[in-house]
Amino acid sequence: MKIACAHALARLAREDVPDEVAMAYGRKLTFGRDYIIPTPFDPRLIHVVPPAVARAGMETGVARRPIVDMDGYEESLKTRMDPTASILRGINARARKNQSTVVFAEGDDPRVLRAAVSYQRGGYGRALVVGREQDVKQKLEAEGLGDAVRELRVVNAANTDYLDTYKDFLYERLQRKGHDRHDIHRLAARDRHVFSALMLAHDHADAMVTGATRKSAHVLELINHVFDASPQDGAVGVSAVLNKGRIVLISDTLVHEWPDENDLAVIAERGASVARDLGLEPRVAFLSFSTFGYPVSERATKMHMAPKVLDARGVDFEYEGEMTVDVALNPKAMEQYPFSRLTGPANVLVVPARHSASISVKLMQEMAGATVIGPILSGIDRPIQICSTTATVNDILNMAVLAACKVG
Repeated sequence: MKIACAHALARLAREDVPDEVAMAYGRKLTFGRDYIIPTPFDPRLIHVVPPAVARAGMETGVARRPIVDMDGYEESLKTRMDPTASILRGINARARKNQSTVVFAEGDDPRVLRAAVSYQRGGYGRALVVGREQDVKQKLEAEGLGDAVRELRVVNAANTDYLDTYKDFLYERLQRKGHDRHDIHRLAARDRHVFSALMLAHDHADAMVTGATRKSAHVLELINHVFDASPQDGAVGVSAVLNKGRIVLISDTLVHEWPDENDLAVIAERGASVARDLGLEPRVAFLSFSTFGYPVSERATKMHMAPKVLDARGVDFEYEGEMTVDVALNPKAMEQYPFSRLTGPANVLVVPARHSASISVKLMQEMAGATVIGPILSGIDRPIQICSTTATVNDILNMAVLAACKVG
């Protein structure tokens, strides 16, 4: 059992070190003379070493209570350190079953390259990286992942046979939107986000991940050249916030600047869809500073009207509003309104505007230590996920897995 522990530590030391560990120690960690054993605070230790020791105990006959489901045991250990693990467990299983080909649009960023390697080595499917071959090779070697160079497929406008097809498709979409042939060539051949979206549009990949190097609003604008991803098309960004064993979805944190009651109804429907993709039964609350009509305010009117829009649509999930956030989340506060249609605390919160959604999510993240997944992009024909510019390798990997499962 001690030998099994030593071998597990040796294998872990050779793997790519998560950003969270490197940041904790203030330096980059790669296997070599200065790093031959995992650091004591590496969160992977809890789900790597105990299973190895347990297997050795069972194989040698020492264990009195053999573990029947070793995969389940490993997942239970992960959830002790990573609050997102329990939510992502089913998503990970679906991704491995789907074996989707995901295009990682920003192959010039080391985080993206490491996430692409983790996606492929994790058995989720195939990773395509948009970039220059030599540049990708150098960056992987600098990250201590030189052996991954031959594993990843690097794609770009120079090594594809489909560039003319891509340009014809894009010209057809944009010729009446002020774009000439020169503009189309620049977009298709020189912009990695547009090129990746064109790959997806032509079924040369199953899903796409981007956003780690440029602001999400700008990336969404570029994607809109290829797909219908505007607020008018029903695109929505849903952020999953995990805190104290509880998950709440907040939307729209990405697309709609100031939605009206009809937009809010669409946002609610998209949020409910994402909730179900994550294994939750949706209960939607339309949030405001007023509750069921009091105090009266012009600003709260649209939140009061949005449930009526859903009434007319006959949707198949619980919803209620308008209400304050404590009434939506606190059972005691909710008891004051016995007529509410919600059978329990809301898990999908629809807020009045993008700025209030974004502020709420980031305030929870910074002040309450909440874990945030997303925004999860929903309402586009093909699975595309946009990371934040501050995303870690694990964040990018999670978004790739969500895209591979077509969550949203």
